[in-house]
Amino acid sequence: MGASNARCSHPIEPAVLLDYWMHTIDGVTIESVEAHLFACDDCGNRLRQIEALVEALRELAQSGAVKVVVDSRYAQRALDAGRKVREYAPPPGGTVQCTVSADDDLLIGSLAADLSGAERVDVAFCTTTGVELQRLVDVPFDARAGAIAYQESITFAKGAPSNTLLVRLLAIEPQGNERLIGDFTFNHTRTIPGPPASGRDA
Repeated sequence: MGASNARCSHPIEPAVLLDYWMHTIDGVTIESVEAHLFACDDCGNRLRQIEALVEALRELAQSGAVKVVVDSRYAQRALDAGRKVREYAPPPGGTVQCTVSADDDLLIGSLAADLSGAERVDVAFCTTTGVELQRLVDVPFDARAGAIAYQESITFAKGAPSNTLLVRLLAIEPQGNERLIGDFTFNHTRTIPGPPASGRDA
């Protein structure tokens, strides 16, 4: 990095730094960013902070402990790495029976849907009566994949009582209106010995 330790008067936007680190910006922008980073210690330090944060979030997601949307190759990569993955794929509007065992590492729900035309997609987790418990907002998706995969917290699932969860894919229109893309019902049966943890439905 450069010799100056002064605060940058024209800092690079965090989103641009993230795109630079992920190699998702064009060559002209890369050259501009790299020239700035070479001369600016402040932005270089911010880039390293972003790198550390992304790596920490990646490790957390890979632990299986958090609910998060994952890409379509995530489960296969985990299997290739020797992890035990339990995956369920109910049909749109349908129901699947599901459970977890004590030695499972990851729990994946695959939600097949026509995502064409959607600009923003939310994933809502609801009771069977439609009461929303939790929502993942503006999730990443590839319309060509024809599905969205999400990782349920394996920690929560292992402690959860038997219950039923309704998962809804919602397209959010520019005006803020919601359009139902598909709903999926997961009937979870607890099979791990011992009393279930108390708390919200899974």
